[in-house]
Parts: sequence; structure tokens; C-alpha cells
Amino acid sequence: MTILTRVIFALSSLLLLLLAVGLVGVGVREAAGAFVSPDESAADAILDILGYVIVAIAVFDVAKYLFEDEVRRGAEKRSAAEARRSLTKFLSTIIIALFLEALVLVFKTAREDVSLMGYPVALLVASILVLVGLGVFQRLSATVEEKVGDDDDAEAAAENAATGRTSRSKAGTARR
Repeated sequence: MTILTRVIFALSSLLLLLLAVGLVGVGVREAAGAFVSPDESAADAILDILGYVIVAIAVFDVAKYLFEDEVRRGAEKRSAAEARRSLTKFLSTIIIALFLEALVLVFKTAREDVSLMGYPVALLVASILVLVGLGVFQRLSATVEEKVGDDDDAEAAAENAATGRTSRSKAGTARR
């Protein structure tokens, strides 16, 4: 079952990677068409491709996260601190993509119809809420790690002793 799960996550990661590349390709094709067409604004085309690239980066990061955490590591037991760092890195990229997309929407909406500015502002507010949520998660998980951290260290030491590995050799394999 573990191998099947890893294969499914690997295929999903690959599909997401291909879709991210496809988004960039579509954005470039549409921008090239806008530069040739006299009816479309080059500024709008650039904002459109920027939006595609931002979404592609977020999709690529999701693919990378799935591959690193589900395919490469699989069922390997991780510490709470390692899981927190991984989730924080993932969410940070998503938050940056949300803020950039909101910024692109603000510029685009300001150029087209200012009465629709509520949508980009709502995206900005949602981005801020996700950022605040990440901060709360960081704070709570750091507090839990302080209280439970000794148990994680004891479990890691027992696991290393059982497998004959030192913490140094485990850290060396984690870096590879």
C-alpha cells in the first residue's frame, strides 16, 4: 500500500509540474498575441502573464511539497519541528503568491473598472488572514515543541540506538 501511495503522489506531483509549465506557456502565448494585436493593451498582457506565472509558481510549489514530503520521505517519522518548518515553507510560498496575485488584480482592476476593487481587496484580506493564521500556527506549535520537545528527542535517540545510527549520520542523510 505504501508503494501505491508513493506512486500516486509522484504522478500527481508530475501532473502538477506539467500544469505549471503549461500555465507559463499559455501566459507567454497570450502575451505574444496581445503584443501583435492592436486591439489589446500591452500592459494588460503583461499583467495577465504575471498572473499566470504567479499561479504557476504556487502550483509548482504544491507539486514540490507533495514530492518531497510524500514521495521521497514516505512514511518516515518526522519531528514536530521538521513538520512545522516544512508546512511553514509551503504556506509562505502560497501566501506570497496570494499577495502578488492580489497586487496584480489591484493594478488590473484600477485600469479597467474601479467599482470592482472589492474583489482584489477581498483577496488581500484573505492573504492577510492566511498570514495571521500561519503566525498563530507558528506560535502554538513552537509552544508545544517546547513542552513536548524532550519526548521527540528521546524517541529519536531510541530510534537511532535501535537502528545503530547516530544523530550525525541521520542528519547527513537528511541533507542528501
